[in-house]
Amino acid sequence: MEDPDLATYANMQATAIGPADVLGQNLQALTQILNSQQQMLDQQQDWLQHSSVSFKMPKITKDDDPEAYIEAFKWHALMTGLDKRYWASQLGALVVGKAQAAYRALSRDDALDYEHVKEAILYRLEINPEHYRRQFRAKKGPEAKQPRVLLQLLWDLLEKWVNPAGEDREALADQIALEQFQNDLEERTQCWVRQHTTQTCKEALKLADAFTA
Repeated sequence: MEDPDLATYANMQATAIGPADVLGQNLQALTQILNSQQQMLDQQQDWLQHSSVSFKMPKITKDDDPEAYIEAFKWHALMTGLDKRYWASQLGALVVGKAQAAYRALSRDDALDYEHVKEAILYRLEINPEHYRRQFRAKKGPEAKQPRVLLQLLWDLLEKWVNPAGEDREALADQIALEQFQNDLEERTQCWVRQHTTQTCKEALKLADAFTA
C-alpha cells in the first residue's frame, strides 16, 4: 500500500519541477533571441567595415534616372572592389521613396540578392518594356537636339523596348506591328488589350477576339 506521505511529497516535487522547466525553456528561448540579435549586429558591423569605409556614393534623388543610377552603382561597386555580398544591402540603403519601399517589402533572402533587389526596384518604378516604348514614342527633350544624339537615343530605347537581352528581326517586326495594332483598335478593345501588357501580336489578337466576341 502506498504511503500517503510519500504520495504527497511526490506531488509537491512534480509541482515544483513544472515551473522550473518552463523557466528553463524561457531562458533558452531568450538566449536564442539574444544570439540571433548578436549575429545581426555582427553582420551589420561587418558590412560597415567592408562597405561604408571604401564605398562612398550619394543617395538617389528624385531628379536621377533610376536605371542610370543603378548602372552607376554597379560600376562604382566594381571599381571600389565592394564585395558582391554587400551590393544588395548597400543599394537598398541608397534608394528612397517607392524604390526603398520595394526593397523593404522583399523577403530576407531576396533582400540579400542584388539581382532580386534591382528587379524589384525597377518593377516598382514601372521601368519595363512598356516604359521604354512610351519614351521611344514621346517627344524628345532639348538634350537630344543633335541628330546623331537623337538617333543613338532612339536605338537605345528601341533595344530596351523590344527586349533588354536583344531580339532578332522577326521579333522586332512583331513588336512594331503590335504597337500599331493596338493603336488602331477600337478604343474599348484597345484599353482591354493594353491593360494585359501583351508581348506579341498573337497574344494581342487573342485578347481582342475574346473581348469582341
